[in-house]
Amino acid sequence: MSTTNAEAGMRDWTDKATRERLEKDVAAVKSDIAALTDQITDALNNFANSSGKQARRGYRQARENVDSAIDDMSERGSAMMGAAQEAYGSIEESLEDAITQRPLATVGLALGIGFLIGAAWRR
Repeated sequence: MSTTNAEAGMRDWTDKATRERLEKDVAAVKSDIAALTDQITDALNNFANSSGKQARRGYRQARENVDSAIDDMSERGSAMMGAAQEAYGSIEESLEDAITQRPLATVGLALGIGFLIGAAWRR
């Protein structure tokens, strides 16, 4: 029986050593997982911060582009308005010159246009 007790004692001692080694390994794995979790959290925070900065930078640039486009459109609109006013002024002067040079032809043309409008209006 002494061999059985010796075997049982050896088994208990081996089981204790194995259990302690496994407990140390599990503790090390838990520590590694905690460290990885911290690293992943830091990486995600850095990514979120850089993404936020890039988004703000993109928004700022888009806003500047829109402001620039609006300024360009405003300048073009002003230029077109000025050109239209100049064209109106020259047409007005041309009509005024034509009326003063040929008053009878102008009256006849006005009567003809009025007659055509009236005929079209009746239909």
